[in-house]
Amino acid sequence: MQHEATNWLLGVTTRRGLARLLLPLCLIAVPLAGHAQATKTAAKPSAKAAAKPVPRILVVGDSISSEYGLPRGSGWVALLQKRLDTGKQKAEVINASISGDTTSGGRSRLPQLLSKHQPQVVVLELGGNDALRGLSLQQTRDNLKAMTVAAQKARAKVLLVGMQVPPNYGPQYTADFAKAFVDVSQAHKVPLVPFLLKGVGDVPDSQRWFQADRIHPNAQAQGKLLDNVWPQLQRLLR
Repeated sequence: MQHEATNWLLGVTTRRGLARLLLPLCLIAVPLAGHAQATKTAAKPSAKAAAKPVPRILVVGDSISSEYGLPRGSGWVALLQKRLDTGKQKAEVINASISGDTTSGGRSRLPQLLSKHQPQVVVLELGGNDALRGLSLQQTRDNLKAMTVAAQKARAKVLLVGMQVPPNYGPQYTADFAKAFVDVSQAHKVPLVPFLLKGVGDVPDSQRWFQADRIHPNAQAQGKLLDNVWPQLQRLLR
């Protein structure tokens, strides 16, 4: 009995000694483990935090950009979204184009659009209806300038999309109208697509690219319009 008691006491003493030895090691190990966990967590940010925001492209245009007379989803702006979705450069396209709109209409609408969508890129495709309605070139130029400045103040890059008028307007007016877009582009250092309808409205067989009204490009022409815009737009997304 005494021998058993001695063995038990020796075991308790030994266990207590072991506990005394292990306790400091535990106290050291716990902070180290916590530090390792914190380091591991800090070194691996959440996927949501690491994700880069997708830029927004705001297109402010007229009937040529609003799919006038076309099946939904077949216009050049819709094709732009599809190209971005399948390519390396991702962006969300917001089409704020209205059929019949002028530079005056775009100028009045733009501030609210900028506030609502906060785009990184603004594509201005307006001016054709100014010529059709006989508005002054100075008014067109001033409106394009005001829209460009407003977008830049909102920290957006601007792409100016130019239009040209038929020769029956007279050579001087035709030249001056095209120059209005060039002047704004140069004055405010923004890229310019000189003629949205290049390869569509300036070719011998142009009628094959237009709807029956001979004004609006048909569905087959929309890819050409996008190809005219794409090189300059792609640079702004880099």
